[in-house]
Amino acid sequence: MKFMKLGSKPDLFQTEGSSIRYVASELETDVVVHVGDVKFYLHKFPLLSKSARLQKLVSSNEGNSDEINIHDIPGGSTAFEICAKFCYGMTVTLNACNVVAARCAAEYLEMHETIEKGNLIYKVDVFLNSSIFRSWKDSIIVLQTTKSLLPLSEELKLVGHCIDAIASKASVDISKVNWSYTYNRKKIAEENGNDPNCNVIRNRTIPNDWWVEDLCDLEIDLYKRVIMTIKNKGIISNDVIGEALKAYAYRKLPGSGKNVIPQNDMSKFRSILDTIVWLLPPEKGCVSCSFLLKLLKAAISADSGEAVKMELVKRVGQQLEEASVNDLLIRAHEGETMMYDVHVVQKILEEFRTQDHIVENETENGSEIQEIRRPGILSEASKLMVAKLVDGYLAEIAKDPNLPLSLFIGISDMVSGFSRPAHDGLYRAIDTYLKEHSGISKSDRKRICRLMDCKKLSADACMHAVQNERLPLRVVVQVLFFEQVRAAASSGSSTPDLPKAIKDLNCGSYGSSRSATTNNDEDWDAVASAEELRALRGELAALRMGNGLVHDRNVGENKAAISRMKGLIMSKRIFSKIWSKGGQNENSGSDSSEGLGSITNQDEIAKSTPTRRGRHSVS
Repeated sequence: MKFMKLGSKPDLFQTEGSSIRYVASELETDVVVHVGDVKFYLHKFPLLSKSARLQKLVSSNEGNSDEINIHDIPGGSTAFEICAKFCYGMTVTLNACNVVAARCAAEYLEMHETIEKGNLIYKVDVFLNSSIFRSWKDSIIVLQTTKSLLPLSEELKLVGHCIDAIASKASVDISKVNWSYTYNRKKIAEENGNDPNCNVIRNRTIPNDWWVEDLCDLEIDLYKRVIMTIKNKGIISNDVIGEALKAYAYRKLPGSGKNVIPQNDMSKFRSILDTIVWLLPPEKGCVSCSFLLKLLKAAISADSGEAVKMELVKRVGQQLEEASVNDLLIRAHEGETMMYDVHVVQKILEEFRTQDHIVENETENGSEIQEIRRPGILSEASKLMVAKLVDGYLAEIAKDPNLPLSLFIGISDMVSGFSRPAHDGLYRAIDTYLKEHSGISKSDRKRICRLMDCKKLSADACMHAVQNERLPLRVVVQVLFFEQVRAAASSGSSTPDLPKAIKDLNCGSYGSSRSATTNNDEDWDAVASAEELRALRGELAALRMGNGLVHDRNVGENKAAISRMKGLIMSKRIFSKIWSKGGQNENSGSDSSEGLGSITNQDEIAKSTPTRRGRHSVS
């Protein structure tokens, strides 16, 4: 810390108790100056020779009283004592901690050059300009002290000079920075075994954001002015500005995003948060999506204004592909029935989707305004990452027993247009929802299962689905059929065409031409029974066994033929309901005959298939 000593005489100020100061001198004191609760017993001559204000107060004192009251002097009794010692020529030390108080007190006492050459104001200004404003750390300390001396420190431009000095030093080329590595000196020493001969600190490369930690000591209003001045200089990159804001947020907003905000600090918390959001550079990517979501969680917890929350929602939506599932798990307010704030995630997804098209207004025929939509900036990779993110998010919020099905489906539909090769994540989310909401109706089970494409399930997911008692039989049969198609294709054999009834099941349009849903439709929408699942598992096992034996045509040809025949018979039994229904009211005979085999005796097969009527659904 820089310092300057004024005066050469010994310090003769003495203290008596906590409220009396006097000068130890042979001369009797002739004036008492009241500064707050402290009385100073002093001599008029040294004081009046350097202070125009004290001259006026003494001359205007009624009744020639020797007592003067100056309760409103900036810096209080401490600052006045510095000025009084200077008047006596006693040694006084100025540093970054007291120089602003001394300067403001000297201004109050009117200690100008017109009263005496080399007066206190002149001395302090020289010290500020030659030392303090040239020192990085001292400039920050001085700026902090100006807070308690407003508005005079602002009127004297001390605040502005400090801010300009700090911003200029933060913007200087790093090759010219003389940095003490204060905040990480201990860590570096520990990394090098506390070797006193190690010179790694001097040789360490100075990072671009070397200044951000030191500025975290500032209060938010001063910090805002410093950052704005740095930004206006246009030298520091937005990435470094973003890093500075992140460091400040973590220092000043403890517990941000965890709904842990002391109620008595709520107003201060909200002010800091709003200012950080306001200072964020407009460019995408200057801060991470994870940090933006932490700010959003904090804004929701602190009940910030809608403008702040929507700004964060917009920014998160612009780089949503960077987020993680945990980032999106935003706790709902106390008193809400749901665990998470799903509605704000919907808004984020909507902001993400708006990037996929650009809306422009064009004037047609000189008067009419026509809306033109042009391709947006979203890449297929970004869409795929967001789709996977949403699948994982749905799997987490599905555990909430109070989550409405409409919200689950609404979130899923927002990314339904994003192509993704596998639906395993979506299947896991659907299965989790069905597990946690076992009491939902058949129609709701059908609605939620329509979200996934059974053709896009992996082999492991198919195996799980075929054994899943929470899925409607309709879905289980679709899974089995597509697994059979895939197995046939991988073995090199001819892939059967998709029967018309299976197509109807897959697209969710089965029975759409009928005027009413039949009892058989209700059977298909109910969950699969244990017997049906065992039959389907047997079909899948036979299918896998048959497929494996096909690859070795020279070994066990008889077993392979038997396995294929068993699989075909089982296929006829499982799919007989669908094929028979597909030919009742639609011209789909060619579709079913081109499938896995033709059906010759529907009544016989129907008798061998367990009925679903009259049994209870397995949830």
